Amino acid sequence: MDGATVGAIQKGLMILLGVVEGDTDAQAQTLAAKTAKLRIFEDEQGKMNRSVCDEGGACLVVSQFTLCADCKKGNRPSFTSSAAPQEAKRLYESYAALLKENGVTKVETGEFGADMKVTLLNDGPVTILLDTDTWKKG
Repeated sequence: MDGATVGAIQKGLMILLGVVEGDTDAQAQTLAAKTAKLRIFEDEQGKMNRSVCDEGGACLVVSQFTLCADCKKGNRPSFTSSAAPQEAKRLYESYAALLKENGVTKVETGEFGADMKVTLLNDGPVTILLDTDTWKKG
């Protein structure tokens, strides 16, 4: 598959998904529902008031274990908090399926665990971190 395009979308969301040890199916459901309903696209007045579903947009979900990096000590990131590959893949695939269940009409994925070349054209200055672990603390 060298050089092959695995997943591609036009208008929508590029989602880099990191799965940490202890993440659950319930968290995947919560995250998928939030992602599908998050009002981050502009309406006619230029206000962020529309969701990816409202826009008829798509989602490209790419597994990104490096988001789980712990950089507290030293200068080399530690990835020990990342979920085991088999569980991370299961939750990654579940999350992508749950996006569809929450109304996203087109969901594309990358190739789990592969060294991919990912290209993004960011239309606007919106990059948002959604972390279900921080939601538990609030």
